[in-house]
Amino acid sequence: MPESGQGSPETILAFDFGLRRIGVAVGQSVTSSASPLGVVANTEQGPDFDAISAIVNEWRPSRLIVGLPMNADGSPAEMQTHVEAFIRELWRYQIKIDTVDERYTSIEAETVLKNARASGSRGRISKEMIDSAAAVFIAERFLTGRTKV
Repeated sequence: MPESGQGSPETILAFDFGLRRIGVAVGQSVTSSASPLGVVANTEQGPDFDAISAIVNEWRPSRLIVGLPMNADGSPAEMQTHVEAFIRELWRYQIKIDTVDERYTSIEAETVLKNARASGSRGRISKEMIDSAAAVFIAERFLTGRTKV
């Protein structure tokens, strides 16, 4: 369950870290829901912290949530060292950071988007859409207290 002082509303930003793109979503504790914000580039030079700073400045979150990659058996995934380095960089914002088990969020996101496309409510599905939708699942897992799959 999210810790928000005295039950006050809380805005969070959630990140689905990838070596090429980082999906981003914004969530609200009042509704326990989140919305996709798109992706931030992650190149050989590292994440686009100018873009992340712009998002942080726009939304003024009280907490950052980062999806922590785990293998199906719950052991740390190979990507975890990259995610931990990203988390260390996020401390520059001096905002509380939490992690959420992100197992299967990309698969869930892709399934939801494909179902929407099949029903005619969505067009072509891009990798960026999947990454951003995965960040929505990460945010909602945190907001509903469902941090394990």
